[in-house]
Amino acid sequence: MEERLQKIIARAGVTSRRNAEILITSGRVRVNGQIVTELGTRVDPHRDRIEVDGRRIVVEKPAYFLFHKPKGMVCTMHDPEGRPCVGEVVKRLGVRVHPVGRLDFHTSGALLLTNDGEMTNALLHPRGHVPKVYLAKVRGVPSIETLERLRQGVTLDDGQITKPAKVFVLRSDMKSTWLHITLYEGRNRQIHRMGEAVGHEVLRLVRQSFAGITIEGLKAGEYRPLTEKEVALLKKRYLNPFLRAKLKAMRKALLESENHP
Repeated sequence: MEERLQKIIARAGVTSRRNAEILITSGRVRVNGQIVTELGTRVDPHRDRIEVDGRRIVVEKPAYFLFHKPKGMVCTMHDPEGRPCVGEVVKRLGVRVHPVGRLDFHTSGALLLTNDGEMTNALLHPRGHVPKVYLAKVRGVPSIETLERLRQGVTLDDGQITKPAKVFVLRSDMKSTWLHITLYEGRNRQIHRMGEAVGHEVLRLVRQSFAGITIEGLKAGEYRPLTEKEVALLKKRYLNPFLRAKLKAMRKALLESENHP
């Protein structure tokens, strides 16, 4: 099955799709021994020989996994400090994948792993409004007014205001409260910073699900491949709209360039 050359290069893990376009236009890519510089060239990754800077690339079959990241692990392939890292888990999978986004060192929960670069971009793009569901244990008992602030948006330490979120109380005692929080954006340490903004320190944080894929049934440190139904839903809800929007933007840019040479 033929695909666009830049997409194949990106999926092989050589570089991003944008950088793949630069590699092609600068004459650093060969297909069956011939230099290809035209973007949009379609090739068969399983039949054609594709080389970047003289090195043949091999495209792996798309793979999708859900990993229940335990607390005390970093979301990198290697860690210079010797801490447990996602890279150690990837080695056991037998296929080269990368994490979709990150979870903090002290946060556990759902982390998707894949070698599908386009899917990764779609799930991380702000336009996708991908839901991320967390269970957060905070210090104290938030008031009704505080919960409403969290729902409507709070000002973080950098001056940015969070987007509306779904927040409700699961249970509480005199010292702490468990909150169920659904975010549709992904800022660095966002829930911790939201807690700080309203005066309720986050004591524990677990991401229950990402893009509708839940860790239910998975213990910390365990992983499983996504089901065909789960992959199909991710493509329908996030990847396909992302690709349509991208194509629309490319067509618009092309028309503008033709109208304003």
